[in-house]
Amino acid sequence: MGLTSQSTGAGVLASPFRLERTEKDRIVALAGNPNVGKSTVFNGLTGLNQHTGNWPGKTVTHAQGKAVHQDKSFILVDLPGTYSLMANSVEEEIARDFICFGQPHVTVVVADATCLERNLNLVLQTLEITHRVVVCVNLLDEAQKKKIKINLKELSRLLGVPVIGASARSGKGLDALMDAVHAISEGKTETKVQSITYDTVIENALDRIEPTLQTVPAGLSRRWVALRLLDGDKSLLKAFNECFQKDLLENVPLVAALQEAREELSQAGIDSNLLRDKIVSRLVLRAEEICRKAVCYENKLYNLRDRKVDKILTSRTWGIPSMLLLLAVIFWLTITGANYPSSLLATGLFWVEEQLAHFMESIAAPAWVSGLFVEGMWRTLAWVVSVMLPPMAIFFPLFTLLEDAGYLPRVAFNMDHFFRAAGAHGRQSLTMCMGFGCNACGVTGCRIIDSPRERLVAMLTNSF
Repeated sequence: MGLTSQSTGAGVLASPFRLERTEKDRIVALAGNPNVGKSTVFNGLTGLNQHTGNWPGKTVTHAQGKAVHQDKSFILVDLPGTYSLMANSVEEEIARDFICFGQPHVTVVVADATCLERNLNLVLQTLEITHRVVVCVNLLDEAQKKKIKINLKELSRLLGVPVIGASARSGKGLDALMDAVHAISEGKTETKVQSITYDTVIENALDRIEPTLQTVPAGLSRRWVALRLLDGDKSLLKAFNECFQKDLLENVPLVAALQEAREELSQAGIDSNLLRDKIVSRLVLRAEEICRKAVCYENKLYNLRDRKVDKILTSRTWGIPSMLLLLAVIFWLTITGANYPSSLLATGLFWVEEQLAHFMESIAAPAWVSGLFVEGMWRTLAWVVSVMLPPMAIFFPLFTLLEDAGYLPRVAFNMDHFFRAAGAHGRQSLTMCMGFGCNACGVTGCRIIDSPRERLVAMLTNSF
């Protein structure tokens, strides 16, 4: 049976997204920027009741888990980390489509308390799609260290949805988060979200389009759909058509209203690029406005050290040399450090081989049996374990430390210019490092590259 549009296309959203659930289960989408502790929140809520897989027709991994709270069962879906829902990447497209068409009862948006203003961009975009949202402000302990105070009640009032503070690593706030999720899913909490107001000409265009969107299902904001149609979001049209088996552009009044609205924007000097800039700018301004009222920085220079470090690690003068030096140290530790455990493992494993050979002689085993099991299977296993295991056991923990320290994105940033010149992607530098000594790891890591063409280039490069 081959792959078809029916089996791998956006039509699989109708299932929805092939989630394993019962009718009584409440679906909770877990969204957030990368590195905000979203997976920590997910693990803390679901424990061992989780499994991973791939989104239908995609190479992006997702995790699904079950949590029970107040005698209610919740299916939590850990969406890919993303900064936006404007579908500029596969991760953004999946996160947006699940929130729109996966029919979650509640969407939890996890935000980083230490850089709330940047995280509010995703929160505001999510609120434009659905009002059934709970905001989890994570890493409050880190914010406290940096003397950042967040007025959660004021933030909740400004956003119009429940806001829960948490420190997921220590489990603080997770019970309160599930209380808020339960209240939203049962309709016990009323949300009061205020729509973001755009320029007058854009608002007039939305008012013209919105009344024609009668076929948009309940639960999906018509205003947001009108905004995405005005922006010319083809991926949303495709997902909508395949999910609901309806072509929005077959709606004659909608097409006419859309054309008139675009003509009005064109007369006002607003093309598609400027329209998106205005939309993003308004979101940023709204985020800044909310943070001015809800966030207090006792130390205005709380991120001064990070900026100084960035000036060195990403500068044109010192960025590349410092990167090469650091990676050289890691590779040296990996190669030199692996020699000692490799020697110990080889000594022990080949001693076992000698004992197995003596055993085969003692029972007068045929030569082909001894050759198959001792000189073939065991010797191969001994060589692979003694040669491959030590460097991998050293390199990947060191690489994980670099990721946790936030240095790997800086490596990709430093190398992006050079890889772009070769028609590749800066993230490929990370997959090439991961492929050190084992091509399979490098090829598997290529899933972090958004562009299919650049991902293919990275996979082919790591294969040789």
